[in-house]
Amino acid sequence: MTTPNQNRATAVAGAAMQQPLRTIETSRQVPTCADVVVIGGGIIGVFAAYYMAQRGLSVVVVEKGRIGAEQSSRNWGWCRQQNRDARELPMATRSLALWEQFAADTGEDTGFNRCGLFYLSNDEEEIARWARWRDFAKTAGVTTHMLSSREATERGRVTGRSWKGGVFSPTDGTADPGKAAPAVAAAFMKLGGTVLQNCAARGIEREAGRVSGVVTEAGTIKTRTAVYAGGAWASSFCRQLGIRFPQATVRQTIVRVCGVSERLPDALHTARVSVTRRGDGSYNLAISGRGRVDPTPQLLRFAPQFVPMFAKRWRNVFPGGLEGLRGGHETLARWRLDAPTPMERVRILNPRPDAAAVRQTCERAADLLPALRNTGVASAWAGFVDSTPDGVPGIGEVAELPGFILASGFSGHGFGIGPGAGHLIADLVTGAEPIFDPKPYDPARFRHSAWGKVADF
Repeated sequence: MTTPNQNRATAVAGAAMQQPLRTIETSRQVPTCADVVVIGGGIIGVFAAYYMAQRGLSVVVVEKGRIGAEQSSRNWGWCRQQNRDARELPMATRSLALWEQFAADTGEDTGFNRCGLFYLSNDEEEIARWARWRDFAKTAGVTTHMLSSREATERGRVTGRSWKGGVFSPTDGTADPGKAAPAVAAAFMKLGGTVLQNCAARGIEREAGRVSGVVTEAGTIKTRTAVYAGGAWASSFCRQLGIRFPQATVRQTIVRVCGVSERLPDALHTARVSVTRRGDGSYNLAISGRGRVDPTPQLLRFAPQFVPMFAKRWRNVFPGGLEGLRGGHETLARWRLDAPTPMERVRILNPRPDAAAVRQTCERAADLLPALRNTGVASAWAGFVDSTPDGVPGIGEVAELPGFILASGFSGHGFGIGPGAGHLIADLVTGAEPIFDPKPYDPARFRHSAWGKVADF
């Protein structure tokens, strides 16, 4: 017999639905020039713009659709240090403090809360891996509590079952993906910055070999510095500039349920399903790492570099369908600067949720947490996660085009580390002492073979 939750899951599984997202009003007047133009109004782009505006630079953010409408509002909302790759941990640690500082400085509500992240497992190998990460984290000053079987079972009593062990990371937390990017954009505008929504950047103008302007559908903005934070569109955009940036997108699905009668952990992870409480009392459900890879010309071009990553995640990454081709973000085609581009034909990537993932997520969640068995599925949505071959983002000036700063390939980790990434970009642009070492993120590393270290996440 099916539950109401499962019936509702079947009904929503085949439709592309909109995730919750705050709407903000922005300018329609295109400036003729700026110190910096940021291309992309997701969490990375708006935080970079905010920190540059704090330093007195004139900054324009151009966004082809709505602020935060793609992956920045389609993620779990986790802001974590726990289980981070060593290369990302400094950025993650600084980001947690920056989330708090942003709220204190601006009064804007991103929904950030250091609620702690809670992991449960009955897999001894997984528990041992968490323990090894705990030992490493101690050397970086990060607190992680390993939980015994008794402690994990007690803390996880809402599941109604026994557990062999777990982890609690008390200083980690969550923010609200539907509020965060718009809140940062609003704070940026209060500093005098300009945000242009429904304004696609078509390309870059050059002078003497470096950036001299950003060509948008509404006109050219003269600038000597362009920051590209376009997420899933990054590789195709770079191709227009003669820059090779290997990137593949993984389509991941999230389910949102409401009407939960019992208070559940704010952020709970198990290997089968993970649960995150939203500010309105609803919960996001997802299967960690599960996604579909849609075949596209770009994927075929970079397939050899992604073999190690896909091989490592073969249990959770499945062949996809036509959603990637419909999105148009992984094209190898060249486009003109005086005609509409794929970004104007698809303002917001809004792929259909994976129907099988929706059903399986609901089934696993109901099995894990009895309180979810009679809840209603409010919505389900999918997003394209921009991934690099090693699972770590590319952040830095591209040698082939001085003045062009790339910030993409965040591989599903970008939301939580958005403040740190934005601060680092501002440091690079202004020549300030970097907030942490930028070398691990240098895009030049992708010139080498992909058969190196792949991030654990």
